[in-house]
Amino acid sequence: MERHDHTAILEKLLACVAACEHCATACLNEDDVKPMVRCVTLDRDCADICSLTARLLQRESEIAHQFLVLCEEICIMCAKECDMHEHDHCQACAEACRQCAEACHKHHQPITQD
Repeated sequence: MERHDHTAILEKLLACVAACEHCATACLNEDDVKPMVRCVTLDRDCADICSLTARLLQRESEIAHQFLVLCEEICIMCAKECDMHEHDHCQACAEACRQCAEACHKHHQPITQD
């Protein structure tokens, strides 16, 4: 079976996981957490989907392509939410999510298994 080089996409996925986890934790430490609830929720969803997508790509899973599509979608949603908040952690997360979404979009080709 041919191995695909996923190095670049894995870096973006893992950077997004780290940014989302940091953002969620920082949001929970804000003085007024209530306006940050959707941000925390999307951060956690995004981190989980990015992490799982990375694992699926590493094992050459037949369903990795579908997760790249889903990952692009959640990254876009998370970036839009984080953009609505002026906190540095939200802005950094939004940028990581945009970069990850773009990388996922470029990597959408189905993985063929012989």
